[in-house]
Amino acid sequence: MTREARTMAGIILLTVPTIQYGGYFLLSSLTNRNSGYMNNALRQNFFRAGHAHAGVFVILALVCQILADSASLPTGWLWLARVGVPLAAILIPMGFFLSMSSPGATEPNALVSLIFIGAVSIAASVVTLGIGLLRHPAS
Repeated sequence: MTREARTMAGIILLTVPTIQYGGYFLLSSLTNRNSGYMNNALRQNFFRAGHAHAGVFVILALVCQILADSASLPTGWLWLARVGVPLAAILIPMGFFLSMSSPGATEPNALVSLIFIGAVSIAASVVTLGIGLLRHPAS
């Protein structure tokens, strides 16, 4: 494992407690009848989606660090491949949570755009990494 992969993996692992806190928050919202969480189905769906995407994308980000070590890409493109998925792991859940932060919200606010920015980030990253893995190494 390269130094870059090890550094990125260490940073990514430091985000896991935020995902744990999200699970705690959802559980406490479900068990506290006064939280108002159960009164807003759209908010429930957005919060569950945010929590699920965070966990899945963090795992994908860790896998991508190992794969990036084998990719044949120029340095700038390699860093796009390394950083895009972890960035999406932050932006997409943030968009889900912050766009429905008000308990009485009936539709997402403008911060829903973070989800789309994160989607572009993850798409660019995994396509770049996939191309880098399919390319023959430079001789």
